Amino acid sequence: MSVLLALSICGVSAICSEAVDTHTRTVDARVGALQVHPAGADMLPPVVRIGSGRAIEVSFDIIGDERLYLRYNLTHCSADWQPDALVASEYLDGFNDAEVDDWEFSGATTVPYVHYRIVIPDANMNPLLSGNYLLKVYEDGKPDDTLLQARFSLEEGAVGISAQVSGVTDIDYMQAHHQLEIDVDGGDLLSMDDINNRLTIKVRQNSREDDVRTLSRPTYADGRGSNGGVCAHYSHQRPLIFKAGNEYRRFETVSTDHPNMGVTEVVYADPYYHFRLQDDSLRHAYAYDRTQQGRYRVRELNSPNGATGADYAVVHFTLAMPEIKDADVYVDGDLTNRRLDSASRMHYDSSAGVYRHAMLLKQGSYNYQYLVVPGGDSVGRTTPVEGDFSSTVDEYRVDVYYRAPGVRYDRLIGSRTVMSIQ
Repeated sequence: MSVLLALSICGVSAICSEAVDTHTRTVDARVGALQVHPAGADMLPPVVRIGSGRAIEVSFDIIGDERLYLRYNLTHCSADWQPDALVASEYLDGFNDAEVDDWEFSGATTVPYVHYRIVIPDANMNPLLSGNYLLKVYEDGKPDDTLLQARFSLEEGAVGISAQVSGVTDIDYMQAHHQLEIDVDGGDLLSMDDINNRLTIKVRQNSREDDVRTLSRPTYADGRGSNGGVCAHYSHQRPLIFKAGNEYRRFETVSTDHPNMGVTEVVYADPYYHFRLQDDSLRHAYAYDRTQQGRYRVRELNSPNGATGADYAVVHFTLAMPEIKDADVYVDGDLTNRRLDSASRMHYDSSAGVYRHAMLLKQGSYNYQYLVVPGGDSVGRTTPVEGDFSSTVDEYRVDVYYRAPGVRYDRLIGSRTVMSIQ
């Protein structure tokens, strides 16, 4: 049976309960450097205000020297990132099938590729509703063969959101955790019944998708919102307590002429350059640094346009530590699209006493960390390798969804991003 089973019941589409993988990811091995962010702001999460004039940019490469004729479509999703019951004409102005017409061949690179770029909204496709969207890219004439998919969100700014992050938590005092307190000012939009029964709050740390927290009811609500409206307060709830982790590790592969930050050796072995990173080890103390919470920027030192001038190279990671039994170790960050799978999993070299992994990455400046996933679990732990320290600067994104009575989709009525240290 197909994962998505459409049932026609009185003209309404219903979707079966089997979960669909809607995470941002590459499906075809030829796809590289997939990035999703607000246009012109590659260090921000992929959410913009609908109708604000701001756009979402999705960029990627197809490795090879031949241009592919690509198309894309959009699917509206629930707060849990599952396709909802809406049809395209309800959430889009335009046809839900458009050509990827912004493309360019790479320059004088050892690895040839074609760089593609999609901007939403554009003349071809204009979303009408707030909420979560899944963009899929495929070759012309092959809509069922997805090459890549990317998540982004459009928010309304219809409610006020304030959030504070503190190292003083219900678990410890300025040690290993952060705890959030969140206020949602419903103003003229939300009633007390809405606050208690129709809001869903999603909280994620550093854009991680393996540990998204969900709040369905406030700790309490009162009438202190704007214009005498209702305000919901979320505090002292266990889902609002996060392990603080450590600052992300960094490396740069911006030049093939010499080793850059975090790199010990650059060699060429046909057909790729190879960057060998400095050996990493367990971190037992807070590592002060200013990082980008796991993001990366494509860049080549001698090229004015990294999008087409940066080369692809094999980056070798080494983590020196005893093997962790009954658990896997992963490289985490935007460089792996935040996925904990075979493409990001380290392999233990018992003869050398180290974990190793190699990835084909586009030249640039990168953030990364190591996560440990115990057997049978799906949530990564920072504690075993990175350690957890309340001094860490973490980014927290708070999304507020509202399902109004009689409405068939989750409105994203507000989104706010805050840092643990202001």
